[in-house]
Amino acid sequence: MIMYIVKRLKLIGVTLALCLALASCGIYGKYQPTTSVADDLYGDIALGDTAQQLGNLSWRELFTDAHLQTLIDSALVNNHDLRIAHERVNQAEAALRGAQLAYLPSIGLAPAAGFSPQYGINNGTYDLVASASWEIDIFGRTLNSLRRAKAAKQQVLDYEQAARCGLIAGIANTYYTLLMLDAQLAVAIETEQTWKSTVNAIQRMKTAGMANEAAVAQLEATYYAIQTTVLDCQQQIREVENALYLMMGTTRQTIIRSTLAEAMDAHNSKFLIHNSTLSVGIPVQMLYHRPDVRAAQMNMAQAHYALNLSRSNCLPSLNLSGTFGWTNHSYGVILDPMTMISSLAASLFVPLFNSGRNIAQVKMAKSQQEEARLLFAKTVLAAGNEVNEALTHYQTCHAKQSLYAQQVLALEKAHRATQLLMQHGNTTYLEVLTAQNTLLNAQFTQIANNMQELQAVVALYHALGGGMK
Repeated sequence: MIMYIVKRLKLIGVTLALCLALASCGIYGKYQPTTSVADDLYGDIALGDTAQQLGNLSWRELFTDAHLQTLIDSALVNNHDLRIAHERVNQAEAALRGAQLAYLPSIGLAPAAGFSPQYGINNGTYDLVASASWEIDIFGRTLNSLRRAKAAKQQVLDYEQAARCGLIAGIANTYYTLLMLDAQLAVAIETEQTWKSTVNAIQRMKTAGMANEAAVAQLEATYYAIQTTVLDCQQQIREVENALYLMMGTTRQTIIRSTLAEAMDAHNSKFLIHNSTLSVGIPVQMLYHRPDVRAAQMNMAQAHYALNLSRSNCLPSLNLSGTFGWTNHSYGVILDPMTMISSLAASLFVPLFNSGRNIAQVKMAKSQQEEARLLFAKTVLAAGNEVNEALTHYQTCHAKQSLYAQQVLALEKAHRATQLLMQHGNTTYLEVLTAQNTLLNAQFTQIANNMQELQAVVALYHALGGGMK
């Protein structure tokens, strides 16, 4: 029996020593933000001044269209996802206040009264006692809990900012899509009117014996196809407007907007980003402006303090407790003076038999810290990839802009020429069909490229952590 007790004491001693060793590994250490994950993401490449300013602009400075600003303002107030994110911020603030109050002692008031008549005598007991308890934060439990709560609040704030940035970018992209569809609808309507004139001309030529029935039927079929294109554009406009209403959190209303041509003019004249300034890359430091990267950083901070807290749990806890109050143990006389009572005690709790569970918690916290580090690295690399894609997309669209303009100009000349030739009988209706369809497709492609260039600017602004103000 004695040997068994000695072995148990040795085991307890070894376990306690191991707990102390684990807990001594930086239980008070403050988290240091890491920037080493993406040091080689872009090497020593610098960023042009214009593009650097892009990441620091407020959304009002970038999106100068008054109609777009009105839509964004409405979405920032009414969007449900953003309002949910704000409520989560309120929850994190409440949790932080709770962690701050953990430094204060716990105080309670416990009044009590008893009454039992015996032999015609009223036996009454009346107590009014206040109790208090306070854990002395020797090994950083409360400190690490508080720091963890602060990191959690900052992470939620970053998530709210990420939702805000995403909402602004989404509204801008949807707005530019509407402008594109408006422009395509205008081209389709103009083409429909032009084609109607062509059909009337071929019908007159048939009457004069200069065209056959096959030519008339083919041109009429193409005219009807263009009419369906007009209807398709109108349907797509309604669908995009509905998506915009959902993001804005409002019911259907008239969306007043500019034209794609006006947006491109403002883009080319005010937002002076050229290939020479956008081809040089993004410094790593700018990626840390992104709210999702900052949120991942705060996730690492929480994992750091959780590890500190699990180590603190391996160490003893010291609690102070006390009571103060009055009691009345008189019999039958309620007005007798009450007797003052008080007590003060200190207790030390050493985690011996649950030390294995505490050690397991430390190992789990270490694994969670590594998981947070890997998630942070993944977030930074994804951020760099988004910036690269946005840069490449913008450069490509910008380079295509002049080429599409020249292509449309050439096809317009070809279309006019084939119409004149057909009217004079020097060409067939098939050449007119080919010229018209090629021109329509080129015009639609040019419009889509202009929209994609504007959206590439939005994507780059978002990728750089824009929308901060």
